[in-house]
Amino acid sequence: MAGHPREKVIPDEVHQNQILRELYLKELRTQKLYTQYHVNPLRKIHTITRKPMSWHDNLKEPADARFLNLIHHTAQGPRKKYPETQTENQEVGWDLEPLVNPERHDRRLNHFRVCSDITLYKAKTWGLGDDRHK
Repeated sequence: MAGHPREKVIPDEVHQNQILRELYLKELRTQKLYTQYHVNPLRKIHTITRKPMSWHDNLKEPADARFLNLIHHTAQGPRKKYPETQTENQEVGWDLEPLVNPERHDRRLNHFRVCSDITLYKAKTWGLGDDRHK
């Protein structure tokens, strides 16, 4: 025998308001409002470091030439830093100059198709003056 499904009871606004009020009162009981703050005397206090980009902290320190050279060296691209590739991924595209001159009028590499079956057919139909194939 199968049981009958229970109908869901949708509470009206009065019951929903009562549930929210009880929830609100429970939260108020557990919260504590702190207005006086102090440092824990049992905890060690750490000094706060200086901000690296602040202008008043960096006035006293002279510029370190070795550090600046290192920063400029790392900012360069890999082709300027190294004479050869350092990884296998750098090998792709390392040599930018083409091995053969890529000029369009060089007949060794550029084999343009001047005429084919379709172009010959179209040239003959135009030569005959057939207006159907325009």
